[in-house]
Amino acid sequence: MKPKAAFITGASRGIGRAIAEEFARHGYSLAINCRASGTELESFAAYLTDTFHVPCLPLVGDAGEEPFIIEAFQKIEETFGMADVLVNNAGVSYIGLLSDMHLEEWRSVLDTNLTSMFCCCKHAIPAMVRKKSGAILNISSVWGSVGASCEVAYSASKGGANAFTKALAKELAPSGITVNAIACGVIDTQMNQCFSPEERMQLCEEIPAGRFGSPEEAARLAYSIVNAPSYLTGQIISLDGGWQ
Repeated sequence: MKPKAAFITGASRGIGRAIAEEFARHGYSLAINCRASGTELESFAAYLTDTFHVPCLPLVGDAGEEPFIIEAFQKIEETFGMADVLVNNAGVSYIGLLSDMHLEEWRSVLDTNLTSMFCCCKHAIPAMVRKKSGAILNISSVWGSVGASCEVAYSASKGGANAFTKALAKELAPSGITVNAIACGVIDTQMNQCFSPEERMQLCEEIPAGRFGSPEEAARLAYSIVNAPSYLTGQIISLDGGWQ
């Protein structure tokens, strides 16, 4: 049988990179994306192919820009036939008072975290519907449910991602396509390098598990959800060490 193919956005580092490696380990063909780190992404694609012997297509561009996504899916279809799995992982944060935030910064967060999901899903869905199968996984955050002070735009984007997930799951369930999300707590990635050692210690004390999560843990959960029974859909699954 032809191997399944997965398209993962924001895959040059952190959670997205770990997810790509996990899917490669299980024999998936891969299309991986990042917005700007082209050299890093191409090097990672070569590593995945050399290590796991799977084809890997690097796609450099802004997932929140529809013209790029249209071109990306054309390349995916030419190379793999379709994307059986879509992982919407691309994301950025903004820490600061809302009153200090510029409109351009607001739009950047929403476009990267939410508009990219719209663009990718819109162009992944037709092939999935024709095949009557597929899986979409959105990487969200606990802040999408409870909100975070000084992270209003990020929280709003992740709250939108959660509602997007639940609504799209209902829309696509009759076509045999699952849509779920992982609401991550504090995962030890570059996005959280802004914390000082004292702040990291304080955060760990607030988390019942007593530590940050790892990208590899998020990746293993992502693979499990995508390959779960199709009756699992429309769910926002927390990975937060019991924090929220």
